Amino acid sequence: MEKVLLEMQSIVKEFPGVRALDNVTFKVREGEVHALVGENGAGKSTLMNVLSGWYGYGTYEGKIIYDGEECKFRFLEDSEKVGIVIIHQELGLIPYLSIAENMFLGNETARRVGPLKVIDWNECHDRANEMLKRVGLDENPETLVKDIGVGKQQMVEIAKAMAKNVRLLILDEPTASLNDQDSQHLLDLIRGLKEKGVTCIIISHKLNEVEQIADAITILRDGATIETLVKGVDEFTQDRIIKGMVGREMTDRYPKRVPEIGDVCFEVKDWNVYHPLYEGKKVIDNASFNVRKGEIIGFAGLMGSGRTELVMSVFGRAYGKDISGTIVKDGKEIQVRDISEAIRKGIMYLTEDRKGSGLNAIDDIRHNITIANLQTISKYSVINQNEEIKIAGEYREKLNIRSTGIWQAAGTLSGGNQQKVMLSRGLFLDPDILILDEPTRGIDVGSKYEIYGFMNELVAQGKSVVFVSSEMPELLGMCDRIYVLNEGRIIDELNKDEISQERIMDAILSDTRKRANNGTAK
Repeated sequence: MEKVLLEMQSIVKEFPGVRALDNVTFKVREGEVHALVGENGAGKSTLMNVLSGWYGYGTYEGKIIYDGEECKFRFLEDSEKVGIVIIHQELGLIPYLSIAENMFLGNETARRVGPLKVIDWNECHDRANEMLKRVGLDENPETLVKDIGVGKQQMVEIAKAMAKNVRLLILDEPTASLNDQDSQHLLDLIRGLKEKGVTCIIISHKLNEVEQIADAITILRDGATIETLVKGVDEFTQDRIIKGMVGREMTDRYPKRVPEIGDVCFEVKDWNVYHPLYEGKKVIDNASFNVRKGEIIGFAGLMGSGRTELVMSVFGRAYGKDISGTIVKDGKEIQVRDISEAIRKGIMYLTEDRKGSGLNAIDDIRHNITIANLQTISKYSVINQNEEIKIAGEYREKLNIRSTGIWQAAGTLSGGNQQKVMLSRGLFLDPDILILDEPTRGIDVGSKYEIYGFMNELVAQGKSVVFVSSEMPELLGMCDRIYVLNEGRIIDELNKDEISQERIMDAILSDTRKRANNGTAK
């Protein structure tokens, strides 16, 4: 029987007005990959923050037994000294520092020069190279972090953990921002770490990945431990996991809808966009698409294909420069020169980056919901605060935003509830065209289902939804048509009866091969 490396006993953690963890018990055996799952707000990240010393000893009740001894971590550094390293969903890298500088920030190798201690950069670069090789990342340690993709940044975080002699690695939503290829590479890396004796705790809403990688799964619900499933002993299927998470069977992950699709109401023609920083770099190349009333269209493509850049540039030129092309709405050509004009003309975009540019984290739910549409609750530029409170309360109830009230700071909410606050803002604007960019990233199956339901409600009212997602199953489950992008160009358009993962990937691979051949011919 494997040794128990970690045991958390009767953990209780409270915030003002909320008991986030209620007598949680959690055991992890040495050398296993242990998944921690639950709906948003179930307490998963809070439990791991307690373990890593993020909150500090004395701010919670219960015991942490690690490697046979009770631990009282007051700071992150305390847990890292014994080999516990946490990698948060929002990566903690500094873009304008190099890979090596990020890896050893606060953990530098120093040598004495006379009375002074100075950083030994040769040693740091040698160790960085060694750790990068261990995680399979072929990058120069002097490369700036801003110049590598999100998937590689995740690898840098893991290499950074390896440099701290990690024994227990905690990964919070490690694949939330990755495409399928990068996600699979990361899962393979986790398997490799396991073979080298590193124990992993992984928090993830991607249940197909949990089913694939985990040796054991602990399910939390409403801050309490529901059960632990062990591979080879218990039923280890997505349906079984979902039942534990939501407390009921979910027979269909996508709400049923009978489409009532009308005429074309929004059209983008011959759209070209250049990179805002790199002169002459074309990001979107002659893209054309349309959407009909009552229709959900999807944009599929690998990371870096240009999906986000396309929809942001259409939304009041929020991205790019030297933009050209035509936008037609309800049969008339319109000019959309900035974001305010886009909103006035019935177009709304909800960003994939809810923490960076979507929400005001230090402001409350009320203001985050109403901020884009204050004119409807104002008279002579004075906000009717009673009306604002009423509207925020209505959306909190309608979208089932789990919070202490509309006065709670948006940044203290779980990811799924933050997403619902952003969706409330979009719904309050009552747009004709709602563009949703990765609206279900990093949220649980229950919250996803609710968001899908609101999408269906919108199109039932004759509105239109443009849906950008890296998760193929949800594109297939929700969209009436899908446009496939590759390297800034729309390369295929699929109707409902043509949509499949195989068709989408075949289109991307065929286009990539064709471009490569053309490049060779030149």
